[in-house]
Amino acid sequence: MIVRSLDEITDTDADIKTENWRSKRILLAKDKLGFSVHETTLYAGTVNDFWYANHIEAVFITEGEGEVEDKATGEVHQLKPGSIYVLNNADKHQVRPRTEMKTVCVFNPPVTGREVHDENGVYPLIVEED
Repeated sequence: MIVRSLDEITDTDADIKTENWRSKRILLAKDKLGFSVHETTLYAGTVNDFWYANHIEAVFITEGEGEVEDKATGEVHQLKPGSIYVLNNADKHQVRPRTEMKTVCVFNPPVTGREVHDENGVYPLIVEED
């Protein structure tokens, strides 16, 4: 059994901060679960372009409001607490929070915590060594 709290992760190397968002990586590839879990806070008024070409991501909104745009179709979906969006087709997307948004994100395959978004918003596929 694994039990962790956000307090244990705050201000460690599993707490990634950028000017647009902050991601607390609660479970990572090293936990050997087949997925990773993050609490991500997106800051109000930011524009965030992402493309997870190597991962499937599910994003559940717990606080705040905003929208996500499917860059391939131009379709815009409103987000609020209780909404979920799943990037199951390597979807290029843009997230625009109107207010600070807190989300819980699940990645498959799991991220290691060492990934950095490249110029296209992509996380490279990094495999945790046994």
